[in-house]
Amino acid sequence: MKNILEQARKIAVPGRQEEEKIGAIAEHLVDLVRKETGKYPEITSVELGGSYAKGTWLKGKLDLDIFVKMKKETDEKRFEELGMKIGFGSMKKFHPYVRYSEHPYVEAEVQGTRVNVVPCYDVEKGQWKSAADRSSFHTRFILEKLDAERKDEVRLLKKFLRGIGIYGAEIATEGFGGYVSEVLIYHYGSFLKVLEAAANFTQGQVIGDPTKKFETAFVLIDPIDSNRNLGTAISAQNFGTFILAARAFLKKQSLVFFNGKKSLPDKNNLRNVLVVKFGYKKRSPDIIWGQVKRGASALAVQLELGGFKVLRKGATTDEKSEAAMLFLLHSTAIEKFMVKNGPDVFRKPESESFILRNSKNKLTWVDDQGKILSLQQREFYDAKKFLQSLLRKNLANAGIPSGIIPDMKRSFVISGGHQVTSKSIKKALAELTSTNELTFGLNK
Repeated sequence: MKNILEQARKIAVPGRQEEEKIGAIAEHLVDLVRKETGKYPEITSVELGGSYAKGTWLKGKLDLDIFVKMKKETDEKRFEELGMKIGFGSMKKFHPYVRYSEHPYVEAEVQGTRVNVVPCYDVEKGQWKSAADRSSFHTRFILEKLDAERKDEVRLLKKFLRGIGIYGAEIATEGFGGYVSEVLIYHYGSFLKVLEAAANFTQGQVIGDPTKKFETAFVLIDPIDSNRNLGTAISAQNFGTFILAARAFLKKQSLVFFNGKKSLPDKNNLRNVLVVKFGYKKRSPDIIWGQVKRGASALAVQLELGGFKVLRKGATTDEKSEAAMLFLLHSTAIEKFMVKNGPDVFRKPESESFILRNSKNKLTWVDDQGKILSLQQREFYDAKKFLQSLLRKNLANAGIPSGIIPDMKRSFVISGGHQVTSKSIKKALAELTSTNELTFGLNK
């Protein structure tokens, strides 16, 4: 165990050279933002936040967060307008673009480091006007509560979460974010103690002191805001993966939990996968991920209503121009005929209506319980043809988010999992069709 953790620290904790390089980049970028904010009297200060400011970033994996604080009297329209102007103005040399959380913010990539310029209000603790207002309080809390040793424990936990594929609170991942990792170390003290606790988490696990009831798989209360549940962003699937991976690691330690293990699509399962791929007009990654995930959920419901058993569903996008919804089915072809259940014979009006509606069916009869049954041919018993008809003739009523309906009207392609060539879709196919060896294979 000790040897594995020492090796993990070497790949999780940045060295002095990286610290110096990031320090220089951070200082330069903050100066650029401060120069831009000088034009606007609404701005009160510019602060570094996130994992760099807290000293918990992963080796080679830094996102730099720069918060632009505004007077609390600034109205929402002006707040967003200034956020965009300052973000784009300060990052203009680095091809900035818009990202979305509760409010839009600007992102850019500088020397391999992702930089976020985020507007927030300058408010007292608890007087939040935007979600980002808590960030400076988060930074101060972690700096006060975690010493250098515990910060490295945070890094071990982050590296573990990344290795098992559930690190990140963004919509694309729905996993454990950086602040969640920090708060878990704050509560339990070390990486191993977090895993020992996770291995015994119960349904509806609650950590912290909530002031109200939360209906999520995992409840983790923000230490600076008892009304906020940090577990909201974590999917039940990822919560379960964390528990199983914690048990697996404690049972059989391996560096692979920190480095990750590449999975490949299962060729047998690929035969029962359908992929709905479409192109889309450029938009924020957060928006397209949300739309595609909701679209996949909607089509899964439609497939089930059509008689096709959906085992797993997925969604993916290259965050540029291509997106896809994926479905692992029990079978892509089902029985040609289906039995329709009717009323019992004693319900005269209902019986007559059912018999009339099903008069052209293949067979109608009364069963041993006195109910009328009718055997009819399905309109679709091939899942691909079912989806093609639905998306061509009834797209507006399929439950697809309105934001991607115009994209899908322009063009979509339905293919089998074995026919996919796109790199981003192949990665999603691997996750959909293969067993996660880190949570199941090593737990034998």
